Amino acid sequence: MPLQRRLPKRGFRSPLKKDVAIIHVRDLNRFPKETVVDPDLLLQSGLVRRKGYRVKLLSDGELEHPLIVRVHQASEAAIEKVKAASGTVEVIGS
Repeated sequence: MPLQRRLPKRGFRSPLKKDVAIIHVRDLNRFPKETVVDPDLLLQSGLVRRKGYRVKLLSDGELEHPLIVRVHQASEAAIEKVKAASGTVEVIGS
């Protein structure tokens, strides 16, 4: 039997997959009031593992003070929670 048939198959990795880092609203409380939170700041703080990950904001938790949040994607509920704390959410491209 040929070697390629004897070796087990080991899954599939899509070349079109986009890596997304999930950030919750509660994770933003570590930043001071009126801070501009962008992917670079999230990378420096350790919330995003690698540069180049797209950042998605989800609505788990509450925000205690206003922030300016710049992310690639955000859920409607997360946008409402940031606005309720007098902050803003900007959706940025790539």
